[in-house]
Amino acid sequence: MPVDAIPFRSLPTLQKLGSTVGHNLEAQAIAKEWFLAFADAMSSGNYISVASLLVEDAFWRDMLALTWDFHTYEGRDAIRQFIADQLPKFIPSAFRIRNDLIRLHVPYEDIVCVQAFFDFETTVGHASGIFRLVPLADGSWKAHTVFTNLEDLKGFPEKIGALRDHEPYHRKWVESREREREFLDEEPGVVIIGGGQSGLTVAARLKALGINALVVERNKRIGDNWRNRYAALCVHDTVWYDHLPYMPFPSLWPVYPPAAKLGDWLETYAHSLELNVWTSAEVVSVEPGTQGKKWSVKVVRDDGRERVFQVNHVVFALGFGSGLPNIPTIPCQAEFKGQVLHSSQHKRATDHLGQKVVVIGACTSAHDICADYVDHGVDVTMVQRTSTYVMSAKEGIPRLTGGLYLENGPPTDIADRINASFPNFLLKLVHQRVAKDLAEADRDILDGLRKVGFKLNMGDDDSGPVHLIWTRGGGYYFDVGASQKIIDGKIKLKSNGSIAKFTPHGLLFEDGSTLDAEVVIFATGYADGRTAYFQLLPSHLHDAVQPLWGLDEQGELYSVAREVGGRGPQAAKVAGLWAMLGNLAMCRFHSKHVALQIKAYEEGLFGERY
Repeated sequence: MPVDAIPFRSLPTLQKLGSTVGHNLEAQAIAKEWFLAFADAMSSGNYISVASLLVEDAFWRDMLALTWDFHTYEGRDAIRQFIADQLPKFIPSAFRIRNDLIRLHVPYEDIVCVQAFFDFETTVGHASGIFRLVPLADGSWKAHTVFTNLEDLKGFPEKIGALRDHEPYHRKWVESREREREFLDEEPGVVIIGGGQSGLTVAARLKALGINALVVERNKRIGDNWRNRYAALCVHDTVWYDHLPYMPFPSLWPVYPPAAKLGDWLETYAHSLELNVWTSAEVVSVEPGTQGKKWSVKVVRDDGRERVFQVNHVVFALGFGSGLPNIPTIPCQAEFKGQVLHSSQHKRATDHLGQKVVVIGACTSAHDICADYVDHGVDVTMVQRTSTYVMSAKEGIPRLTGGLYLENGPPTDIADRINASFPNFLLKLVHQRVAKDLAEADRDILDGLRKVGFKLNMGDDDSGPVHLIWTRGGGYYFDVGASQKIIDGKIKLKSNGSIAKFTPHGLLFEDGSTLDAEVVIFATGYADGRTAYFQLLPSHLHDAVQPLWGLDEQGELYSVAREVGGRGPQAAKVAGLWAMLGNLAMCRFHSKHVALQIKAYEEGLFGERY
């Protein structure tokens, strides 16, 4: 596939387009006129006509619908080539615009677009799409973004709603459920390693498609991955953003659920959806299969029982960094007479009453832990090594989500598709404006932090936190109160000088200053998640595993909701090994993508990744 030159990226402002719009704009008429031409060109395979309906620097993002992969094509020439290659393979048809989902979208005074949803079919599936039209100087409207997404496989709908099981159980449910959970009568179709939100949502999606999965969780209970974190932890995304598939949170839940409460909900979720979970169990190896299946998975339970499953698909759902802490190497740590922990090992502030605590790090976990210590009267100092992006949750989250995930926002399925329809490189441009607005709204907090020496940044290229999340998985703090504690001096701050070494009683910095401590906590994030994969896979497969996070050259996340070999040269060696990770919203949306791909493989429908 040829690589086209990427045009200079900029937002489609009215000034750039050389256009104006009137107050009596008819969004419905504009969308329908464009869509008729688009549907006719797509249905007839006329890729030249399709490309002519786009502006020169358009984006087209596809999730499985036309590529069996995740792609963003940028620029009309690259899109034309993609459409020319793929239309004959998928033969899209039955295009239908969603009249109820056409609207005028004016995010800023100088950006005006008409946004609309549509549905269509391909040779193998039912798909949805979103387009956004911008006005040109000659009065016409063309697409600046197009998004296409695979929704379902033909002939294999989710078994939900009217398609749910209609058979009565007549007292047999308890016995049959136990046999199913223990896999006494059949082998699982998929083994999922990890019982957090990643593993459970994939298991639920697979169940809806008729594929029985085994979730293997090493903790004693589902939800312990949240319960066992530090006691002060709350979810930093809002409740409206974090609903799980098939079973949304109750309407009386708080906006920011405590971690332990979320852990209980995950346990309830697995029980209510009858997901097959083995707790206190561990996958100890994933080897190439020997009995007609791709993979042989060995599971050991806490009572010593072992079982080996032969499956075609293994989903690694181990969380960000696979839960393996990243602890910087600082000389002379063995000489330190106090306690050293990683934030993943820290439980509660009351464990260290009356002691001096130093927290190394200045992002989310560091702020949460320091604030908890202050609330319990513990002397705590935050050591900031590099700058941090800070915004208030109150001002930032509604702006970052564009009003999609609110009490009276659109249905979650609609919000998810709108959210996904913005290519990440385009979203970065939008967020440069959002970050500027946020900095103004949070001026008092940010100025207060600067005055006490807290080092701030505006994100990559001044684009705020989202690009930091996609590329680093960290580097930010959504303020829910800790910033004021830093400003007030309740959380002490050390932000000058690099750490030289441990001393018996604390830390020595390169500028000669010292910091006394009896407890040092590293809030320094997590290691490369592939480390946990390598512990399970034979060494000759390690080079085939692609990065698990970060953005590829098209702005798509590596490996998430994909096979771990991606489009790498050795992808075939690890076919059938999948990665699922991310926050609850990502897991809700992308878990279906994983399930659809696995189902397509199992039914012989999966084509060639483009």
